[in-house]
Amino acid sequence: MLPIFQSAASWTDSFLAPMRQVGDPLADAVIENLFSTHSIDSVNGLMRDLVLNEYPEPSTFPPIVADYLKQLDQLPDWADSSKIDTAQQVFWKYGPRLILILHCYALPFCYVGRNGVQVLALTGRLSSNSTRRILETAQLLVDVMSPGGLAGEQGRARRTIQKVRLMHAAVRHLVKQYPGWKDEFGLPVNQEDLTGTLMAFSWISLDGLRRIGVELSNDEWDAYLHCWQIVGHQLGVRDDMIPADNASAEALCAAIARRQFGACPEGKLMTAALIQSIQYQLPGNVFDDVPSLLIRFFLGEEHAGMLGVEKTALEQTGLRSLLTEPLQLGGDVLSDLVHDSPAIADLAEKVGKVLINSIVLVERQGNRPTFTIPTELRQQWGVNWIS
Repeated sequence: MLPIFQSAASWTDSFLAPMRQVGDPLADAVIENLFSTHSIDSVNGLMRDLVLNEYPEPSTFPPIVADYLKQLDQLPDWADSSKIDTAQQVFWKYGPRLILILHCYALPFCYVGRNGVQVLALTGRLSSNSTRRILETAQLLVDVMSPGGLAGEQGRARRTIQKVRLMHAAVRHLVKQYPGWKDEFGLPVNQEDLTGTLMAFSWISLDGLRRIGVELSNDEWDAYLHCWQIVGHQLGVRDDMIPADNASAEALCAAIARRQFGACPEGKLMTAALIQSIQYQLPGNVFDDVPSLLIRFFLGEEHAGMLGVEKTALEQTGLRSLLTEPLQLGGDVLSDLVHDSPAIADLAEKVGKVLINSIVLVERQGNRPTFTIPTELRQQWGVNWIS
């Protein structure tokens, strides 16, 4: 049976506001049971084992966790394998650009939401270990969009989604008990914030490609959004919080921006950590201004300003330092980059490859030993070694 996804007219305040108090009943019930029947140390140990185990065997966990994993082993019956294949072909062609867009558009889109960003600041994961968190986020993108990622019980994305959903529930359980948590923030990891994050991976990422001049067909847009409709469903996003089509997704992003965007110290903290992480990943210092330049290009000056991302030297003085290897941008005037989509497209492609070349070797401190990209994708993108 096809789900009831939402049309563009659905995203009213009267509909979205109550969703800030709604979590994920399935995963929340598992976590509530675990915390009521096990010690905090044992729950922490179980969650750690779940994360560290690439393909967790349900029989090794408490029955309620085993049942939870089994319930999510199969994709919904409305999932269209041909659309999944088409979406993964988009990633095959534009992966380096999409990974850079994730860093410089999708994640900042999330951080400019002044209420949703609070839970990230409170858990401290990004500010204390920004590289690890960003790699985990990028790994989810690669897992979902790699061939076979959503297929079969051993599909890497399937297991990753199961774990992320349970971790979201654990965060809801713990953070809502924190005395400093404010009612105005809503329930931690609530339905509006979940669907906002889903939009960052889907419509916002496609919009990023469009902004740099990549023209996808209607079928490719539809397929890519369908793939993330599946992910949202598996992550516990309510079906009536998932857009039905491109127009609905665009309208939802606009509604979230209208309702949630604003300056706050936490958003600036997260963005500063993100920029620092990207700078750390990229070799040398020739790329240091690139993250800020691209964030301003994608978000626009007003929203980038909410995150504390100000004009860079590249915009102010037209420095030509990036015209040297490895970019070779062909003589473009860098002060005009933010007004020149083709130049930004070249920049995104080449810096994206440099970024991937760097992060494939970064240790992940106890999780998977490295950021993992399937061999066939690395060969397609030409990112098999550091050059």
